[in-house]
Amino acid sequence: MATDIQKLIGTSEEDEDEEMEMDVKEEGDDDDEEDGEKHGDATSMIAGVDGGMPTRSSNNNRFQQHHQIQEQVGTPGGGGVRRCRPIEEKERTKLRERQRRAITARILAGLRRHGNYNLRVRADINDVIAALAREAGWVVLPDGTTFPAKSQGPRPAGVNSAAVSSQMVSPQTPASLKGVTSGYRSSGELNACNMKGVFIPSSSPYDLPSSARSQNSSIVGDGGGQTDSHPLIGGSMDNVGDKQIVDIPLKLPERDYSNTSCIPVYVMLPLGVINMKCEMVDPDGLLKQLRILKSVNVDGVMVDCWWGIVEGHAPGEYNWNGYKRLFQMVCELKLKLQVVMSFHECGGNVGDDVCIPLPHWVAEIGRSNPDIFFTDREGRRNPECLSWGIDKERVLRGRTAVEVYFDCMRSFRVEFDEYFKNGNISMIQVGLGPCGELRYPSCPVKHGWRYPGIGEFQCYDLYLLKSLRKAAEARGHSFWGRGPDNAGSYNSRPHETGFFCDGGDYDSYYGRFFLNWYSRVLVDHGDRVLSLAKLAFDGTCIAAKLSGLHWWYKTASHAAELAAGFYNPCNRDGYAAIVTMLKKHEATLNLACTELHMLDQHEDFQEALGDSEGLFWQVLNAAWDVCVPVSSENALPCHDHVSYKKILDSAKPLTDPDGRHLSSFTYLRLSPLLMERHNFMEFERFIKRMHGEAVGLQVYSN
Repeated sequence: MATDIQKLIGTSEEDEDEEMEMDVKEEGDDDDEEDGEKHGDATSMIAGVDGGMPTRSSNNNRFQQHHQIQEQVGTPGGGGVRRCRPIEEKERTKLRERQRRAITARILAGLRRHGNYNLRVRADINDVIAALAREAGWVVLPDGTTFPAKSQGPRPAGVNSAAVSSQMVSPQTPASLKGVTSGYRSSGELNACNMKGVFIPSSSPYDLPSSARSQNSSIVGDGGGQTDSHPLIGGSMDNVGDKQIVDIPLKLPERDYSNTSCIPVYVMLPLGVINMKCEMVDPDGLLKQLRILKSVNVDGVMVDCWWGIVEGHAPGEYNWNGYKRLFQMVCELKLKLQVVMSFHECGGNVGDDVCIPLPHWVAEIGRSNPDIFFTDREGRRNPECLSWGIDKERVLRGRTAVEVYFDCMRSFRVEFDEYFKNGNISMIQVGLGPCGELRYPSCPVKHGWRYPGIGEFQCYDLYLLKSLRKAAEARGHSFWGRGPDNAGSYNSRPHETGFFCDGGDYDSYYGRFFLNWYSRVLVDHGDRVLSLAKLAFDGTCIAAKLSGLHWWYKTASHAAELAAGFYNPCNRDGYAAIVTMLKKHEATLNLACTELHMLDQHEDFQEALGDSEGLFWQVLNAAWDVCVPVSSENALPCHDHVSYKKILDSAKPLTDPDGRHLSSFTYLRLSPLLMERHNFMEFERFIKRMHGEAVGLQVYSN
């Protein structure tokens, strides 16, 4: 108990020698411990008590009396004579202690300066270990009890959830802020800080306003100070001597986003807002919802223009009727439009609630020539989108794939020319692959893939194999003109394969050749389609969507990314070539990976060695390094405060030295659940923060 109180009250500079003496005694012989046990009753009678708790002065007397008792001759029931330690040994112990403290000081200085760790001035090695443990995702309690934060267990006996939450570090810290806690600076900082006044973090992203800070300073102080409960802090208050201690749960005010950059917010309309006959579904209901969105200052909406609907029956025959009525409705409400040219199939993926196949005439061609679709090693075809191998092959009724895409985009541009001239259409996002994303369809649910499987390479159609063989011959190794035969199956783990395991074939001469070719096909496809999109939509911003395949990111091979076409192992930046291509066409990168904390909660997340946050910041920085604008959307539905907070932290990085931020954000998606009162109020507050508007002070418990 005395040791706990000594930690609680803290020390002053004059007590440093006293602390050193105490450390020296702790490093003494085993006889010290035995003596302490034998005379425990005698020493406990010496300590002064105030309200049932020993005071600082009583503890000092206790240590002095304990030292005197240890030097006395023991009674028959109390043991023998204590062995005196030589003066030289005491000096050596003091010297070792000084050296240890000097090393600790250098470690702390380096962590503060280079690692951005927020450690108190007189922190010791335990604080360093605690800070490192928290960064690794652990909870460290004041008594040193440590356990995983994510699983919350197994918790030690006698530890309640309130005590745990008060010591936890916010798990939504951006990568650039790793090591900076959002509460107390070190493990048990509330109990270890000097009790002359309450400790307020100075560099936390959740600093209190100055008014709240001045009020808070009187919560813990001298016995005659303020004892009323604070509006921002709940908990109990106890007395220790003439000091008052507040048991403060971790309740932090929001970061103030007022006067920050305005990021436009768009809402994605339901997938089935237009039916297969190109007619609006429930226009009255949609109009009512759009008016509600407008009332909270949503900037606009995003809508998919499905190739399978507008050119569904015959090549070159386009039907835009439903979209005309929809666009007119949106623009009458003075909302902006982001349009997605969706050249893929809808249905069969996560979140798909309607089925919109590719055009009927394309399906007919596919029945006679299935090689127009992506194909895996087992020969299974994926009709979700066209293979990139036919980008320059005239197999679509005399047209190549890129010509088909261009004709559709040009028809759209002509049909809605008025909306382009008036600036109603702010951006065109060009579909470049499955789900409209620039990637191979390496993880098709219809073929049995389940998270966190690595997926499979999709290069076994006739046209891509022809390209691979040609590249191998040009390299002088014609036997390399094949796909890997040891890359596992859709649901394999990297260590189960000879290609993706540590030291596997992915890093061999053949592996590097194959992956270079495989990723170059992806970049070349994006280059060809975006060059035509820029021509069709001259003067309007165009964008390409990239998804974050975060699982297995912490392995050497990054297997899931390799299978999807991103040549991004641990020793190579696989996104530099993509953002350079986007820069060439002055295109925006739409990155679907923002509600990162939700991915951490997946039951298989830890097993999959994923790092969604690390991947997000890698791609974001790769784009910003070449001045490519980045927009984003949430990949999973979100309606709660924590999800919105994570999006805000990613959209407006707190510590970016250049003040960079996302160019826009698209919310996925408009639904009855969003329109529920509580969810919509949270959404409205989110919009205000994205726009840089002031929002009333709110406090949330983590």
